[in-house]
Amino acid sequence: MFGSSKRQAFRPTAYGSSRRRGIPRWLVLLLTGVVLGAGGLLFLQKSYGPTRLTVEQSEQLHYDLNSANMDKQRLQTLVNQHTQELKEARTRIQSQDTELQRRQAEIDKLGSDISLFAASAPGDPRDTSPGIRAVSFNYEAGQLDYHILVMQDLGKTERYTGEVTLTAAGRYSNGRNGNVELAPFPVSLERYTHLQGTLEVPEGFTPREVTIQIRPEGSDRVSAMRVIRVSR
Repeated sequence: MFGSSKRQAFRPTAYGSSRRRGIPRWLVLLLTGVVLGAGGLLFLQKSYGPTRLTVEQSEQLHYDLNSANMDKQRLQTLVNQHTQELKEARTRIQSQDTELQRRQAEIDKLGSDISLFAASAPGDPRDTSPGIRAVSFNYEAGQLDYHILVMQDLGKTERYTGEVTLTAAGRYSNGRNGNVELAPFPVSLERYTHLQGTLEVPEGFTPREVTIQIRPEGSDRVSAMRVIRVSR
């Protein structure tokens, strides 16, 4: 009864002391750092980062981007089309240039041939300028076809303008001889010209020879004249 007064501590379990422990300090610091870091990131993004788009703005941006892409494709298609058309046009121009050179060579040759022909053509028997150098008449079924070459002498390049009259001498169907003046036609030349056509002959009249007369415009003076028999 007078033994030691030191009381024995209560032990709630058989495994020893049950002293309560707090949250570890390192965990608190870690969580605090995470929170501060996330908050700082949000602050920086909100204060200095790009503005975040709303849903409507994002949809509008996608729509504008799609429209821009479609316009780009359309313009690229037009560029390709115009490029192809330009290529084809260049090909046509090259082909036309080649053809033009070929034709020019032919024209130069024809010019040389004509100069040679003009120099060697027989002169007008009356030695006039302009002169009637060559003639051909053909009569058939009331039609008189004519081919007349009229030339001026070399060096006389001033343009000559006048009128050609044809007077046909022949016989009517009743046996009577007579002359018929056919419809006149114009003539204009520098070095030479080739007159070709068909004239109506009165019914019942057969021409045997034709007198050709060339008069200057506005004058009755005869510049050239020839008489040619008619072929049938």
